[in-house]
Amino acid sequence: MAPLFCGSPKTAVCPVRSYILRAWEKPIKCGIAGVFDSRGGDVASAVRRGMATLHHRGPDSQGLWESAEHDICLGHTRLSIIDLSTGDQPISNEDETIHVVVNGEFYDFETLRKDLEGRGHRFRTRSDSEILLHLYEEFGVDCVHHLRGEYAFILWDARTRTLFAGRDRFGIKPLFYSQAGGRLVLGSEVKALHAAGVPAAWDQEGMARVLAFSGIAPVTLFRDVLSIPAGCYLISRGRDCTLHRYWDWNLPREEDLPQNRSDEDYAAEFGAVLDEAVRTRMRADVPVGCYLSGGIDSCTVLALMARHAPGRVRAFSLSFDHALYDEGPIAREMAARAGAEFTMIPMRHRQIADDLSNAVWHGETLFFNGHCAAKFALSRAVRHAGYKVVLTGEGSDEVLAGYPFFRMDLIRHNGAAMSAGMGGEGGDSAAALRASNSVSAGLLLAPNPVVPNQAYVNRLGYFPAYMEANKATAERMKAALDLPAPIDDIMAGLLDRLDVAGQMAGRHPVNQSLYLGNKGVLPNYILTVLGDRMEMAHSVEGRLPFLDHKVVEFSRTLPVTQKIRGTVEKYVLREAMKPHLTPTVYERQKHPFLSPPALLKPDEPLHMLLQDTLRSKAMDRVPHLRRAGAIQMLDETLKANDAEKIVMEGPFMHLLTACLLGERFGL
Repeated sequence: MAPLFCGSPKTAVCPVRSYILRAWEKPIKCGIAGVFDSRGGDVASAVRRGMATLHHRGPDSQGLWESAEHDICLGHTRLSIIDLSTGDQPISNEDETIHVVVNGEFYDFETLRKDLEGRGHRFRTRSDSEILLHLYEEFGVDCVHHLRGEYAFILWDARTRTLFAGRDRFGIKPLFYSQAGGRLVLGSEVKALHAAGVPAAWDQEGMARVLAFSGIAPVTLFRDVLSIPAGCYLISRGRDCTLHRYWDWNLPREEDLPQNRSDEDYAAEFGAVLDEAVRTRMRADVPVGCYLSGGIDSCTVLALMARHAPGRVRAFSLSFDHALYDEGPIAREMAARAGAEFTMIPMRHRQIADDLSNAVWHGETLFFNGHCAAKFALSRAVRHAGYKVVLTGEGSDEVLAGYPFFRMDLIRHNGAAMSAGMGGEGGDSAAALRASNSVSAGLLLAPNPVVPNQAYVNRLGYFPAYMEANKATAERMKAALDLPAPIDDIMAGLLDRLDVAGQMAGRHPVNQSLYLGNKGVLPNYILTVLGDRMEMAHSVEGRLPFLDHKVVEFSRTLPVTQKIRGTVEKYVLREAMKPHLTPTVYERQKHPFLSPPALLKPDEPLHMLLQDTLRSKAMDRVPHLRRAGAIQMLDETLKANDAEKIVMEGPFMHLLTACLLGERFGL
């Protein structure tokens, strides 16, 4: 078979590896929990209660380790990607001084294992997870720099009485913690912490930030519950608990970008790196499927999978009963092009209404569209079809500037000195961009320019279109909100929680906007309610080749012109994959995965659920919400045209899912 990508010799594709794991390559997917109480106490019971709420993440078995002093306990619920005779967790090192539980997978671990064995380490299992123990023995907390994959972990070092917990670079796998009165509780999901004894209540500040579209880790919607941020680890010794960052996006300054490389060279190297990431994630001895939409991201993943699979890849797609939102025909055409087995799952508003509450319970945050419940149903169908592993296209837009607000920033600021305010609007180009993105109007682009947030102008030199869209959405909700501060002030606080000087200053506006989104919406929404939570709700593991850190670290060397070329987004990806995509997919503009808005179908159950909930006392139990204002918004929007109803989808779904979240968690 000829190489998929050609160009300079250094970009040659590596030989195809086996689709089947060798006998000792044994990944285990799961949920994890832990309690560390310096005062002692019944930590094991708390961990067992937490693990019980994570059964969906690991239905195959459970494991528990407790110290002799009864002050630390680690728990693990296991989803076996293969039927193991070894590999149960928690796992301990040779002398029983270090213990670990891991959620996720470490790729290419066999090379590390061989090196560690050469250094004298003895392995007890054949799982990938055990390498973390021995890497920690060699490198301490710097072991995280040697890991490649999607993971969260909790490790206990009895020698120094240190708890060490970490999360992958992008936040693909979740990990939450709560510390009070000398007790540290950790778990894969917030509900596990509540079950382990952390009281369930709203966090007023966290709710205000999310309603103002400025939420960012570690703050969550739940009182006394924090999220370990992506690319960070936590250290606890007794009552001390500190967070440390080990990886950041480090998007380059303009003067540091490589010069004089051709489009062909960029496309060849990007394609080779991505191909290797896909191939690596196909290694399992259970069937590996693919989530497929009509977008270039999932179509690319399918095309690369088809090259390396020993048989036909099975692709799973959703179809909606509204032409503007239905990508089914495009997905079907791409599946035929790739020779894949195609499975279509019809999705209607009735099903979204039926699943929405359960999806919110698993997602543990607010939704801005019914797409999360649709993804919940898709994952259920995939598991019923006998699949535990799927590859997905998430992360591409956040790496390669795929969303329309990135193109708006380029229109406004490309090559121009950024003066106070928003810069040039770009006239016809900006209007054309809005007109071509009517399906996502209000969510990804402000329908009309808003007054810039001066804090962003002062610190960045411009107001990012990403934050402009967020501000416009929050302002459309104002009648239903009673926030503790003006929207602009809450949004400005986001900058105080970011490394503006180290990670944003001197970068192209598109890259600055990328960094903003990758700290907010990527780990807190895309990878949560369109990723891990909806998949693991049905014990399905999603693997994300676009968020392989080798792919990302190559992508950040790309000039902005390789991300956006004129009106074309993700240019380098299109050129790398052009021979392997249908013309429809290659030429198609970004179309976000969205379900039809609730208000477009007034006779459907989802519309009725929205109406009934926002007019009920459930609104009164959510902080910062005003029921009278929500009813006013509803009454006005019902009289509006379809375009306005589309724009109001985000505000209304935020309000609805806030009420459902409060009810399901008893907040």
